[in-house]
Amino acid sequence: MTRPTVANPKRIGMLTPSSNTVLEPYTARLFMPYVDTVTVHFSRFRLTDISLSDDSIKQFDHDTIVEAALRLAEAKVDYIVWNGTSAAWLGMEHDQALCTRITEETGIPVTSTMQAFARAIDRLKARRLALVTPYTSDIQAAIIQRYKEQGFEIVHETHLGDTGNFSFANYTVDEIKAHAMKAAESRPDTILIVCTNFRGASVAAEVETYMDVPVLDSVAVTAWHSLLEVGVDPGEVAGWGRVFAL
Repeated sequence: MTRPTVANPKRIGMLTPSSNTVLEPYTARLFMPYVDTVTVHFSRFRLTDISLSDDSIKQFDHDTIVEAALRLAEAKVDYIVWNGTSAAWLGMEHDQALCTRITEETGIPVTSTMQAFARAIDRLKARRLALVTPYTSDIQAAIIQRYKEQGFEIVHETHLGDTGNFSFANYTVDEIKAHAMKAAESRPDTILIVCTNFRGASVAAEVETYMDVPVLDSVAVTAWHSLLEVGVDPGEVAGWGRVFAL
């Protein structure tokens, strides 16, 4: 049977850290229901570790990321997404400035993973958050401080002390599920799994079923948000958590 085709599918361009090996295959799986109507395209920029060192922070220099965005623009994408979580510790103003600059240079609207988190948290009306990440203690402390400054309460936190970024993908689904289950015991309004090279999307539905706590994973929440931004109903994504029904 021949599948119907769409002459002009929506094209979403995603900016990806170079050492990330989870984001692209997971995103492809999440977008499978839209294979004929939405296509996803990726552009990488160099990023090999996550810490608060000057060298690590320089990896998020706007010039570097904008260059990757310009390559996406050549594919005539309808939307560009910074699929990364650095604003969790660098601050939302960092994301906002980056998105503004990319739009100025490409003429294409831009959003980010951390803006996706903010949207989902708002829809859930969540105030009590649990946080699961693979990051080091200083990165985690910075993330917690950012959320506290916005008026949120962090009722549980787990961090694995890894500087990654490549190594984040080596944690198994079972390991991440165990951390998320433990986080759910604190009865937060939602669990945030913050890292786009972490296999959190695979555990969301199971944790939600057994613990009745919404799980917001970085890759999944970015996919949900991206679909909404291009005017596509994300509700066709099944088995990946409640976020797609928000």
